[in-house]
Amino acid sequence: MSKGKCIIFSAPSGSGKTTLVKHLLDQNDLNLAFSISATTRKKREGETEGVDYLFKTILEFQNLITNKELLEFEEVYENVFYGTLKREAEELLKTRNVIFDIDVHGGLKLKQYFKSKAISVFVKPPSVDELQRRLISRNKDTIESIQTRVLKAHKEISKGTDFDKIIVNDNLDTARLKAFNVVKKFILQ
Repeated sequence: MSKGKCIIFSAPSGSGKTTLVKHLLDQNDLNLAFSISATTRKKREGETEGVDYLFKTILEFQNLITNKELLEFEEVYENVFYGTLKREAEELLKTRNVIFDIDVHGGLKLKQYFKSKAISVFVKPPSVDELQRRLISRNKDTIESIQTRVLKAHKEISKGTDFDKIIVNDNLDTARLKAFNVVKKFILQ
């Protein structure tokens, strides 16, 4: 039987979701563990296997799907899959609260799976133009990839109202404080 609660953070790419999740993980009084997603995308510079993601081949990922080892999965971009490993999440939940940094559709699926044991938080950029500027300035994606992400962001932003909470990340310090307060209140319920 799991003791922990689930904190699900979702957002369009470039909204600052990962920055907020990392901040929350540094708050010891929240007793948070990070759910490491599996993905078929290429490792970016500075990312570490088993810390940022579990990098899989498409065949390995398809085996995870076939063997029903994922709580959820999405083909976020063509041949780029992301998913949450069931065994790892359940193991973490035995002793900790678990935070998920996950795409919008995956976040909604996890909320549906965990129900009242989870809170879903949507991180919204101040505007799509600002989102595009952030994606360009982080210098990790090709122009084509950025264009794809911006187009996808329009659809994802429309799903924000399906989440329990929305945090507009127009000021990082304010967004960090709001995220902390939302998570702390949920954990103490």
